[in-house]
Amino acid sequence: MTATLILHNGSIHTMDADLPVVSAVAIDKNKITAIGADHFILPLARPGTQVIDLQGKGVTPGLVDAHVHFMNYAMELQRVDLLDIADRAEVDRRIKEFSAKTPEGEWLQGRGWKNELWADPSFPTVQQLDKMVPHTPCFLRDKSGHAGWANSLGLQAAGIDKDTPDPVGGEIQRDADGNATGILFETAMELVYDVIPDPTPNQIAEAMRDAQEKCWEVGLTGIHDFDGPACFKGLQALHKKGELGLRFYKNIPAAMLDNAVAAGLETDFGDEWLRIGGIKIFADGALGPQTALMVAPYEGTTDTYGITVVDKEGMYEIASKAAANNLSVTVHAIGDKANHDILDVYEAVRKEEAQRGQGTSLRHRIEHVQILIEEDLNRLAELNVVSSMQPIHCTSDMEMADKHWGDRTKFSYAWRTMLESQALLVFGSDCPVEPIDPMLGIYAAVSRKKQDGSYAPAGWHPEQKLNMAETIRAFTLAAAETAGTQATQGSISPGKLADITVFDHDLFAIDAEAIKTTQVVATIVGGEIKFSQF
Repeated sequence: MTATLILHNGSIHTMDADLPVVSAVAIDKNKITAIGADHFILPLARPGTQVIDLQGKGVTPGLVDAHVHFMNYAMELQRVDLLDIADRAEVDRRIKEFSAKTPEGEWLQGRGWKNELWADPSFPTVQQLDKMVPHTPCFLRDKSGHAGWANSLGLQAAGIDKDTPDPVGGEIQRDADGNATGILFETAMELVYDVIPDPTPNQIAEAMRDAQEKCWEVGLTGIHDFDGPACFKGLQALHKKGELGLRFYKNIPAAMLDNAVAAGLETDFGDEWLRIGGIKIFADGALGPQTALMVAPYEGTTDTYGITVVDKEGMYEIASKAAANNLSVTVHAIGDKANHDILDVYEAVRKEEAQRGQGTSLRHRIEHVQILIEEDLNRLAELNVVSSMQPIHCTSDMEMADKHWGDRTKFSYAWRTMLESQALLVFGSDCPVEPIDPMLGIYAAVSRKKQDGSYAPAGWHPEQKLNMAETIRAFTLAAAETAGTQATQGSISPGKLADITVFDHDLFAIDAEAIKTTQVVATIVGGEIKFSQF
């Protein structure tokens, strides 16, 4: 047995049930060859073996973000960043700064504004944006990605005026005179997207290289992606050049289902770097703009139920066809009505799969699962549907959830309930809706508090908190199980790919508040150190 890299004198949490905690691991090229105590692993060193003394640092399997819009994230790194800025004056300053650097006629884009944080939480207007960006079309998505803010030139480019009808599954916000205010909800944003020039393949690839490095810096070794065909092309371009340094599980938009079926694509086709996932459907919108689809009206309203993006019948048609062609399905569902509808759809599709003899081999998912009605709490487990959730959404949205959902929040962001029902729980960030850093999600999962200590000391609905082992599993082994790669990924086990994240402290030995200052000091992908502060 040989080793090209040995890590020792660490607190290594393997996620391997046979040896859950060890002090050393041996790696030969891209695979793990042995784990155990220092005195067992160190003798495997040979001339040329790189031996790293961890000095007690904490180690886990490589962290995986199970919900990312990777191309969007990569491109957003080059656009105006408005994420979580509570000071409206700072929002305006950043927009003006980018406006001054944007050539006339070239689209100014950005993301992250959240009017709920501002002193005046009213939606911003086209007139306000015109003052800051008068010379070029502009479109800025909100944090949720379910609403956008356009200036007059942006609206004109998209052909949006007083007479433009609302598209199916979307809404053009209008003032008392019927004029567009500049705010577009859900599919109405596509009117603008359709006229914004696509980035070139070279621009996408360059942006992805930079984004990949950012991911390594925060300890990520893998991504489940939810962007469209342009992202897939970019990932393939990097893969062909041998430059893909994250393991991607690539989901396909529902609009491309017929293309995927015609091409004969099936879930799990690919290799250890790039694999086909499922068909992605949008059931509803988001909490912030009150477009998440609810069984009962939002608090303080009598007729606001959210927006249906794809109705139950439409979801069934897509899911049934996908499953019949060996493609799993993954559905964005935030509101309790949206979750209920897709669970009904999955129940019907599972019956069809059983009749075909497929069993439950296809790993269908619900993305977000932010609120459920009580009778649906166990249905994900009963139907063998993955609960793909983002802990950081809970701590970002808890005030809005209280405001818009009231007492219903006892069944929201219900991670503990999911685990106790025996549903497979996997975690991600929904970047660029939220930051890519998994440490934020880890802290949220074990504390259910904001970074500033809000909801101290117990946390918001503390009965739903997780312990560290459960949280890390949701970022590692559960991600591999969701992607069907648990035989080769997800734990630090002999024979598996050497994907490893190293922290400056042992996450399992510190209290929740210390997580906020814990840093990733190394990221190893396939036995190669991609990021290091050793």
